Amino acid sequence: MGSGGVALACGLLCVLGGRALSFCALTDYTLYVEKAGCDFCVAINTTICMGFCYSRDTNIVGLAGKRLLLQRTCTYRSVEYHTTALPGCHQHADPFFSYPVALDCYCSTCDTGSHDCTHKGGDDNSAQCAKPLLHIYPYPGQSNHI
Repeated sequence: MGSGGVALACGLLCVLGGRALSFCALTDYTLYVEKAGCDFCVAINTTICMGFCYSRDTNIVGLAGKRLLLQRTCTYRSVEYHTTALPGCHQHADPFFSYPVALDCYCSTCDTGSHDCTHKGGDDNSAQCAKPLLHIYPYPGQSNHI
């Protein structure tokens, strides 16, 4: 194998290794929404960015430590917002609810000014509803039945 082939093989391994170390991707997610004045808890299917991004930390104190610190998070490259009317809302209640739909994800440093950079641990109580549950599907052709 010539030097060009070796360089190509090394480059390909670096690209594949970078992908293997970062598992940041679009993931299906269900939001459970209840609003005052509406009779139902609504399950809305959407997409979010989720996964592992390569990070490194150092125990070196001082300027060298800050240069070697790399904290990245799986975040949105592009997102659009959809709005849906929640069923069973009383006349005085606003039936509209807007939610994000991730279109593309990537690993980047977390901008705490515009993103929530934390992970909520413990029990996921957001999936529990106090009202009867209905599903809303944002994609054409999907059923709106449970």
